Amino acid sequence: MIAYLDGKIVYKDPTQVIIDVQGVGYEVKISLATYAKLPAEGDKINLFTYHHIKEDAQALYGFLDPNEKALFMHLISVSGIGPGTGIVIVSSMSVGEIRQAIIQEDVRSIQAIKGVGPKTAQRIVLDLRDRLRKDELLAKAGVETVPLAKQHNTNRSEALAALVTLGFARAAAEKTLDQIQQRHGNDLSVEDLIKFALKSN
Repeated sequence: MIAYLDGKIVYKDPTQVIIDVQGVGYEVKISLATYAKLPAEGDKINLFTYHHIKEDAQALYGFLDPNEKALFMHLISVSGIGPGTGIVIVSSMSVGEIRQAIIQEDVRSIQAIKGVGPKTAQRIVLDLRDRLRKDELLAKAGVETVPLAKQHNTNRSEALAALVTLGFARAAAEKTLDQIQQRHGNDLSVEDLIKFALKSN
């Protein structure tokens, strides 16, 4: 899994950026929010990434704001939402607007986004409202929310990728890993995370 890229911008447009990391050019799909904040071509950049692997293709999705990546990861955990739709959603509204729409169960605003129908909008609200409400309460209490902690946890990311490869549904694997880390802490190795997950199912 590629958790972030630290390099120089070679090319950018509203949908993608190419980053040179020690002579290797990485093509990364981005949201409009990230594009608006990108420095000029030739400048250095550190981009948080999500590495999406399918049978017939691989793609990198990049975010300047870790909160945007955390929300994107929440969205693609919802059944029926792939990374392509996830990037459209975070391009259509700000992170704060999307979070508020989900928390306030504003299905109409979410289904107004291109490619999101009524059923998908309802599923987003049902799947994510409680998680995002919990995040808000923790943030108000001064506690770092789980999604922000997750993206720096490469062991968790690698374990999640392995579980999905082994046939776990992504949403189920995320939930299982959450439960394991709540029970055993965040310092488990990739191997331990996978072993616990396999034993719990």
